[in-house]
Amino acid sequence: MGFIGDSIESLKSINVRQSTEQVITLGMIVSSALVIWKLLMCVTGCESPVVVVLTQSMEPAFQRGDILFLRMGEEPIRAGEIVVFNIDGRDIPIVHRVIKVHERNDTADFDVLTKGDNNNEADDRGIYAPGQEWLQRHHIMGRAVGFLPYVGYLTIIMTEKLIIKYVLIGALGLLAMTSKG
Repeated sequence: MGFIGDSIESLKSINVRQSTEQVITLGMIVSSALVIWKLLMCVTGCESPVVVVLTQSMEPAFQRGDILFLRMGEEPIRAGEIVVFNIDGRDIPIVHRVIKVHERNDTADFDVLTKGDNNNEADDRGIYAPGQEWLQRHHIMGRAVGFLPYVGYLTIIMTEKLIIKYVLIGALGLLAMTSKG
């Protein structure tokens, strides 16, 4: 009959107890993922401990689609480090290298200037919010401490091509509903 026909027959034979068990299992998987994410947030000190590089601005250090692991500690940020930051009014984090640091003597605060390795000029000309010349501590999400090359491409593809996201979610849902045991 084929895969689709077998899947439809399997859906027809599902009873209430099996459906409840599958819903509970799915809930436990989602809950476990959320607990792991929150644990990573606590351990790394970052609100987003894992990010995907979305552009080519950091080539050759990082390629589009690389996954970065972040950490944010109390130690000061230094020129040459790669940081991930948010700009006021923008939702998508940016991955760039710190090129200048201004530490304030009277407090532990600092200002940093960043630049993408593949960009011609510093970020204060076009990337930062209008009138902003430096990043402060509250803009910085974390510093890169490791990466996995190209693993994040699936995220990029699902963001750019929504049909692929919906097909993948539908296929996983169908697989979960029709699996035995």
